[in-house]
Amino acid sequence: MTTTAETGAAVRLHDPNVRGFASDNYSGVHPEVLAALAAANDGHQVSYGEDDYTARLQEVMEEHFGSGIECFPVFNGTGANVLSLQSLLPRWGAVVCASTAHINMDENGAPERIGGIKLLQVPTPDGKLTPELIDREAWGWGDEHRAQPLAVSITQTTELGTCYTPEEVRAIADHAHARGMRLHMDGARLANAAAHLQVPLRAFTRDAGVDILSFGGTKNGLLFGEVVVALNPEAAHGLVYLRKMNMQLASKMRFMSAQFLALLEGDLWLRSASHANAMAARLRAAVDTIDGVRPTQETESNGVFAILPPGVADRLRTSFRFYDWNEAAGEVRWMCSFDTTEEDVDAFVAAIRHELRDYGSGKAG
Repeated sequence: MTTTAETGAAVRLHDPNVRGFASDNYSGVHPEVLAALAAANDGHQVSYGEDDYTARLQEVMEEHFGSGIECFPVFNGTGANVLSLQSLLPRWGAVVCASTAHINMDENGAPERIGGIKLLQVPTPDGKLTPELIDREAWGWGDEHRAQPLAVSITQTTELGTCYTPEEVRAIADHAHARGMRLHMDGARLANAAAHLQVPLRAFTRDAGVDILSFGGTKNGLLFGEVVVALNPEAAHGLVYLRKMNMQLASKMRFMSAQFLALLEGDLWLRSASHANAMAARLRAAVDTIDGVRPTQETESNGVFAILPPGVADRLRTSFRFYDWNEAAGEVRWMCSFDTTEEDVDAFVAAIRHELRDYGSGKAG
């Protein structure tokens, strides 16, 4: 919204009835998070993290992950990932990751340009690494001509919407640690994973051997903010300095921490993620019955991946925005959010059916 010069009244600049399936970043802020921000707004609080809300956030994170951890709120996911990986590595260190990883595909080279970190990418069929896949790039220790593979980064849930089980994470952690490597988890959709697995957050993070975590909030109803959680502080070095160096130290940190308190003190994190997952499951169940739609991945979080016939995606996007995932293959991605409704899903499914009927009858285009 903006305001009019005459009255100061807020003026909405968008149509709130427009819905889409492009990204869980498209949704607004959960009302309970907005209320928490308003409650944190009165009066003065010490800046740069020495506020009551950030102190309480440390306590709440310990309730979820256990004592002895360290928490560092940051502005965004890219910052959280770069900061986390920098803390694990010397200047000559490299990170093994899936080729589809956000740090590799979607962060404009930030880990390499800002963090100075070599990424050793491995192709995967479903976005998930395994010990065997890691070993394709985990070699060359002691070779001065090769960046040293000293960390592994996995994403939960993956960029393809798939989910690691606690046992799969533990296998990767044990494999990495046996080779002197550390394990980072990009948890942009961590809550969606917990909702799918129906286990506590720590079951597939700290208890499974993850050393450091980028805990996402923006995709689960927050206005902004993520938290770097050093689950094994002995493995993460200099976070308090690196956060400032990476321009991720918020002066009014209480507003970042207050959002996470709204998310994590109760069950809002799980309610929101469970709802988004349920809407994706509803969408997947519907498109499974539509001839011409070919899902490409298991639906284990809040995203559905599918291949559509040529031209169908572009026509659908005149009413519902979403992104191509692999344009050459005709593969698209449909994401659901905490505020996606059953009516949203059903209207989208009806539009898909309509376009495919036209495509099959030769009326399209």
